[in-house]
Amino acid sequence: MPFIALKDIKLYYEMYGDKTHLNTLLFIHGLGASGRDWENQLNYFKAHYQILVVDLRGHGKSDKPNLPYSISLFTDDISQLLQQLALKKLHVIGHSLGGMIAFELALSHPDIVQSLTIINSAPKVEFPSLAFKLNFYLRFLSVKLFGMKKLSKTLANRVFPKPEQSQLREIFISRWLENDPQAYLNALKAFPGWDVMEKLPSLLCPTLIMTGDRDYTSIAYKQSYMRRIPNASMVIIPDSGHLTIVDQSSACNQALKDFLIKTSRSL
Repeated sequence: MPFIALKDIKLYYEMYGDKTHLNTLLFIHGLGASGRDWENQLNYFKAHYQILVVDLRGHGKSDKPNLPYSISLFTDDISQLLQQLALKKLHVIGHSLGGMIAFELALSHPDIVQSLTIINSAPKVEFPSLAFKLNFYLRFLSVKLFGMKKLSKTLANRVFPKPEQSQLREIFISRWLENDPQAYLNALKAFPGWDVMEKLPSLLCPTLIMTGDRDYTSIAYKQSYMRRIPNASMVIIPDSGHLTIVDQSSACNQALKDFLIKTSRSL
């Protein structure tokens, strides 16, 4: 089984594609998700890249210690994994929480990250309104009172609101119900106060900011932080919410492919 023992946990990972490929893609999933949520990207890219997906601590098949989690701790787990796998240069793609970890990995280990793709994420957790802040903390209350059941349905309707997305909602709910409630809360507690915004000018690798046009945070906000990154560009995916990797996977994959090809030519 593809587990690796780190300092205090066993981390689950999977690798795809031919190891002779010169380029490796590392996919980092979001909160409450797992490596399998990148399935549309795996099927698209594995013929031409070596691919590494990982279940973050507290998620999927990885260990779920009942301890405080932090973005730096998630990042350190990834760094240790890469060291043990002897992977020294990667294209890093992160969604939501995974994007936060990807930012921190690129800033703390710039020698590892060949390029960076951030999907529906940000370099700082802030609450632009009281309603936004209240909604965030209501997640804690919902999980404590009802476990993952009520929250999974609420989020499924939010990320897949269309009638024709009923199957996607069902898959989302079934996977979210597999989450350990305490591990989910431990991960959620890592969000408030995390901030690498002021460090962005030192992020020198090619960077793609990808956003759905209906993501939680605005396009304008993402444009504002993108301008702080020396070598960054943005792609807006139409008719897409927070889970762009699922609801518009073809457009997401094409945008990522174009970026990777452009990046390889410029190196």
